[in-house]
Amino acid sequence: MNKEGKLPIDLATNFALQICDALDTMHKHGVVHRDLKPENIMVDGQDRIKLIDFGIAMKEDARRITFVEMSPTLGTPDYISPEQVKGQRGDQRSDIYSLGVMFYEMLTGEPPFTGPSPLAVMNARVLQDPEPARKLRPEIAPELNEILKRALEREPRNRYQTASEMAWELEHQEQVGVDDTERRPILRNIKLPGARRMLLYSGLALVPIAIFVLMVMLARR
Repeated sequence: MNKEGKLPIDLATNFALQICDALDTMHKHGVVHRDLKPENIMVDGQDRIKLIDFGIAMKEDARRITFVEMSPTLGTPDYISPEQVKGQRGDQRSDIYSLGVMFYEMLTGEPPFTGPSPLAVMNARVLQDPEPARKLRPEIAPELNEILKRALEREPRNRYQTASEMAWELEHQEQVGVDDTERRPILRNIKLPGARRMLLYSGLALVPIAIFVLMVMLARR
């Protein structure tokens, strides 16, 4: 990928389908990779892929032996899922998210999130949605763009629940429904009109006063 940049759409889709197939086999045996990234995908001369490096893979039904708050974040910042950023150990949907990141990069030539540091990249992944791939490469079909959006949903419940679901839609793109609505921007990007902004600031200013009054009332009791 460093050499080629963005790949032909058909080739990128072929790679994504093969990765889906490999993930489906793993997941059916209860194994989650948890560190999918281009460095862990090998391609031979016939464009066949193999997954490697199962160093932090786990069985989904394995008993937890550490607390979430005490466990280090595992995975690679550019490809790790939002739930792993939050300290969760992840499941098969985490692998699907990482595949979505790689597929996005294969199609556009760049990962969906970038930043000055690994922390900034992980923070963006938790709080924001990526730029639609079609904006970076208009020849991407709306249906394929929709598949990417679903694979990259921040909430695991909104993603493909299995790799076979994603594979089916990649193979039957003509049957994929397209949602043309814009996603809701995060609060810090919303520009409020002057009056509404003053109302918001006034409300925030009253919060400490309300807390003080409540404390006084409790003290008198």
